[in-house]
Amino acid sequence: MLDNFDINKIDDIQSARKCIVLLFNLVEELKQENLELREQNQSLRDENNRLKGEQGKPRIKPNKKPPSSNYSSEGERRRPKKRTKKSKLNRIKIDRTEVRHVEPELLPEDAVFKGYEEVVLQDLKGVTDNILFRKEKYYSPSERKTYLAELPPGYDGEFGPGIKALAITLYFGYNMSEPNILQFFRDAGSKVSAGQISNFLIKKQDAFHDEKDAVYKAGLHSSPWQHIDDTKTRVNGKNQHCQILCNPLYTAYFTTEKKSRLSILDVLGNFRERKFLFNQETFTYLKIFKLPVLVMHQLKSFPQEGEMGEVELLKLLAERLPKLGPQQHTRVLESAAVAAYHAQMEFPVIQLFICDDAKQFRVLTKELALCWVHDGRHYKKLFPFIPYHRQLVDQFLERYWKFYDRLLEYKEHPTAEGKAKLDEDFDNLFSTITGYNALDERIARTKAKKRSLLMILKHPEIPLHNNPAELGVRKRVRKRDVSFGTRTREGTKAWDTFMTLAATAKKLGISFYKYIYDRVSCVYEMPHLADLIAEQAKKLQLGRSWSQGP
Repeated sequence: MLDNFDINKIDDIQSARKCIVLLFNLVEELKQENLELREQNQSLRDENNRLKGEQGKPRIKPNKKPPSSNYSSEGERRRPKKRTKKSKLNRIKIDRTEVRHVEPELLPEDAVFKGYEEVVLQDLKGVTDNILFRKEKYYSPSERKTYLAELPPGYDGEFGPGIKALAITLYFGYNMSEPNILQFFRDAGSKVSAGQISNFLIKKQDAFHDEKDAVYKAGLHSSPWQHIDDTKTRVNGKNQHCQILCNPLYTAYFTTEKKSRLSILDVLGNFRERKFLFNQETFTYLKIFKLPVLVMHQLKSFPQEGEMGEVELLKLLAERLPKLGPQQHTRVLESAAVAAYHAQMEFPVIQLFICDDAKQFRVLTKELALCWVHDGRHYKKLFPFIPYHRQLVDQFLERYWKFYDRLLEYKEHPTAEGKAKLDEDFDNLFSTITGYNALDERIARTKAKKRSLLMILKHPEIPLHNNPAELGVRKRVRKRDVSFGTRTREGTKAWDTFMTLAATAKKLGISFYKYIYDRVSCVYEMPHLADLIAEQAKKLQLGRSWSQGP
């Protein structure tokens, strides 16, 4: 940084200002490097002490509060809505009416009856409903056959639909652990075992798995854009990944071993058999991934314009490109798989992802909208040492969120003039040079994402952030905190299915417990969640800009 610095050339205010800016940035770099070296040095000392059988440095909290590690931008983004208290009496179901009388001896002789004053009190009971069924039994000597009365629908084994539905609701809807559910049932007087609780949650759930599949397909049909995010999850003690896809009408969970593009493509096809296709689109992606020309030339000898399975493609690659490196091998599979996904007709093809800038989400959809809140977090991670630099960060963030507010206004009332003005002002805002190098680099990176950050100018109906998917992630994290993880493939599938149904029911305004009880008791009075999604999608028109055309 000081290679071209000449103190003799400081002969005016402008030159002095440049010198100060240069020195300030040098101080920031040295301060950051010093912090990193201190942490590394202390880590090495602790490791050395442990190898010698001693203890490392004790973790003592400093008197001075360290910088916050909370990089959330919710305070700047969120605009609190005015809340008005609404009456709830008209929404309370009255189960019974009880008349309360005034004791006659308390009334004077001239007291006149003036009607009733109504008071509504809410209460719940946690009591058993154990039933002794006396099933009629007949025997026909001529047919040598016994006839036995059947139990009501939903009653099988030792337990009725109420306890089964409650176990599923408490575990997946309200995030209780299995031991706590067991204790709750036993306190209520039910003689149930831990193994039976586990069976309620994961065994014989094919009907619910089918409903989850229908919910997912309806969710994909409901809009051309989807939120997506992922988080770690534990399966049989090993790290895997949970993919979350959602929009305003549903949320779906999928557990995958990896978080690669191929894994996400598996999710987008609901784990159908992998298909691959070589066409013009495939080679466009290969160019984006910068595969060598010779490799691409060899790939053109593969069967073109026809789907092939994974076994067939791997065999061709082994025979014709045996020296292909692991990364290039993966890029070939990804490119052919994305092209096949876009060409298939079995599942709705997502046109746009709203997500963070993780690499695995790229090229899967024709368009990509990046989350402004996620981008804003990078600025919150800047902790300049010099007060002037902290002031520069605060001032720029104020301008950043004012521009965000203008995007929200455009979203409500899009116009051609507003679109052109916001496009121009984005360039002006993110061409700012503050003199604080770390901030200027961050600003330049945001500008490089202009197309994805301003996707709202083309599609005003999409959100500016990925909060719905991140809230879905948070629910999985909370589930992981309470129950740690699953141990079997069957349990993992149950987690994905019931978390999907619980989150979707909440978005649709449906009681998760009533829905589960309706299905477990085989009443089937409540509509399918997939049908509700399709019905509300027609009203919301989440893909207006796509239907209107360019």
